[in-house]
Amino acid sequence: MVVRSMALYGAPIWAEALDAPNRALLRRPQRIVAVRACMAYRTVGHAAACALAGTPPWEIEAGVLAEAYRERVEQRASGEPLAPEELARSRARRKRTTMELWANSLAGAEYGTRTIEAIRPQLSDWCGRRHGALNYRLTQILTGHGCFGRYLYRIRREERMSCHECGADEDTAQHTLQVCTAWSEERRTLVAAIGDDLSLPGVIRAMLGSEGSWEAVSSFCEIIISQKEEREREREENPLAPPLRRRRVGRRRRQFAAALPPTNHA
Repeated sequence: MVVRSMALYGAPIWAEALDAPNRALLRRPQRIVAVRACMAYRTVGHAAACALAGTPPWEIEAGVLAEAYRERVEQRASGEPLAPEELARSRARRKRTTMELWANSLAGAEYGTRTIEAIRPQLSDWCGRRHGALNYRLTQILTGHGCFGRYLYRIRREERMSCHECGADEDTAQHTLQVCTAWSEERRTLVAAIGDDLSLPGVIRAMLGSEGSWEAVSSFCEIIISQKEEREREREENPLAPPLRRRRVGRRRRQFAAALPPTNHA
């Protein structure tokens, strides 16, 4: 909250100067804050991280604040002070405008589309919910950034995208959630709690529907991802594993990170 206040200080003055380079400068610190708030991998992009964290992009908030400031200036010039109820309506109107602009901006997001397409239709409910906290393992399933073959292949930690648990050609968060036969028993427990729809929009809808459903999804993710992480550590520590798979520490880890191309925040 403090970082947001600092970032938006004087927004009515500089909001109109938000061209593409300036928007990028504003998004950079917000993405860091949002990634930490939703406990996501640092490779998660700005749009998806903000959606998960429930924080509108600062560039949108800056524009809305600038418009509100202009309205207040005009009102003062007229000499007629706003009544308390009119002030309340004005705040509610600004909130609606912010959410509408945010939802529209998410429709054009380039990265994190799986996450965004699941949350966007329910954005107001997601941001206004009274139950449910995100955690590290739940967020891996929601973003696809984590202990999954496809993600590990993308960051050059795996030679293939395949699933170590069931042998499927591609291991993704959705595969883990909905398909992988290694987790059939845990999935039956989840389905009994939230229903048969294990598409990500369906899971988000169930999570928002009740605290019990949220906890059921969170528990499933905790059980499954913790096991995947443990098996991943075992593969990293295997001395017979290919060099790509072994755990990197110290200078070797830094050299590997420096050799990677710039990460796009899909």
